[in-house]
Amino acid sequence: MIFHIDKNAKKLKVEMKSLIWVYLLVFVVLKCLPSNAFAESSYVLPYPSAMPGSIFYRLNLIREEILRYWYFGDFGGFHFNLKQSDKYLVEAKTLFDYKQYLLAHKALQKSDKYFGKIYPNLLSAKNNGKNISEKKKVLKRAAQKHIEELVKIKDDAPATFNWTPEKEKPTTLNIWESIDKSIKLRQKRL
Repeated sequence: MIFHIDKNAKKLKVEMKSLIWVYLLVFVVLKCLPSNAFAESSYVLPYPSAMPGSIFYRLNLIREEILRYWYFGDFGGFHFNLKQSDKYLVEAKTLFDYKQYLLAHKALQKSDKYFGKIYPNLLSAKNNGKNISEKKKVLKRAAQKHIEELVKIKDDAPATFNWTPEKEKPTTLNIWESIDKSIKLRQKRL
């Protein structure tokens, strides 16, 4: 029995091979391109937890107060304050995305409060004779990641925002000023 390959079938086979090579070339080129410029830090922020307005938010605040006493000691305080700073930064970022500027501003202030408590825990550990070199690296990566996120937030947020509650005096939030303050706080730890 003799097999006869049709000219169209040969042509189709050649075209398929060419198409495969083109796809392979595109894949290789895309893999070789540099990644996103903001992906400098290897530090990973947590997923957003319950947000203000949620019925679980108050429960998280109560849980936070209880955990404050669970994380005792120098390194315990370091971990607690870093986790809380991360959590409130993510909360602020999410609220800024939804243009909830007053709540976002408050969350950013909470993140700053906790971030400011991290380094004193390390100094206390050092004074107690503990090796803090690994914790300093973690703090540096966290500060770098926080700064990356704060720069992104500042790019999308207005410089100021006038908050006008019902039947009360309006309040002007200097958002960029607060973000710059947060960035400076974290730059001290780089």
